[in-house]
Amino acid sequence: MSYETILYDAADGIAKITLNRPETLNAFNNKMTEETIDAFKQAGRDKAVRCIVITGSGRAFSSGQDLKAVQDRGEDFSIGDHLRSGYNRLILQMVQLEKPIVGAINGVAAGAGCGVALACDLRIASHKACFMQAFSRVGLIPDSGTTWLLTRLIGYSRAYQMAVTADRIPADKALEWGLVNVVAPEEQLMEIVMAWAGPLSTGPTLAYGLTKRAMIKAMNMTLEEALAYEAQLQEIAGRSHDRMEGVQAFLEKREPQFKGE
Repeated sequence: MSYETILYDAADGIAKITLNRPETLNAFNNKMTEETIDAFKQAGRDKAVRCIVITGSGRAFSSGQDLKAVQDRGEDFSIGDHLRSGYNRLILQMVQLEKPIVGAINGVAAGAGCGVALACDLRIASHKACFMQAFSRVGLIPDSGTTWLLTRLIGYSRAYQMAVTADRIPADKALEWGLVNVVAPEEQLMEIVMAWAGPLSTGPTLAYGLTKRAMIKAMNMTLEEALAYEAQLQEIAGRSHDRMEGVQAFLEKREPQFKGE
């Protein structure tokens, strides 16, 4: 499918979404938000796709909301309605999508762009990348899921620090704080991302998805509730092709051939 503001391609079990407005540092306008939502929908529905990579073109991942696009909409513009119809849908879609999402954070991830990066399951950052909660610079609060995602990743104190100072958090500090899984040299970023995405695209996709569902839900559960939910989902995983193939491969001392189902 052809898009105007993003690039999308799928091959060898991996869908790659590239935010493609480099002249604005990949700032989100309505078109890019809608196209990104559509691309994730397409990747979610395509059974051949078992892992998704999202990155940005040029020197940024995403600088967040395109403020000029907002200003052009005039005084009647409702930020709340804008969030409900756009970013809220995108972040929920990413968190609920039961396929691994790998963020290739190639440059700045600011504002809503930071929210999209945090909604990925794994984040691999270029050594030139940085994360920034820029909302306070324009008198706003963090949105795009960052109040929920960021505090769970790095704790309240650091998350609040990022929110009120709007400081850039460079890649090395992001790694130290737990914002990213790996920091890579800029020129090796996509090579390392694909080295992670490759095994995910041939792994037990159903189990990966159920794991994601269980961990997200467990964030708001008691231990007793989480144990009960684990048993429920394990019953589903235990009846899958991949579970039977995994056990058989173990017994036969060979590599499993997972189908993702």
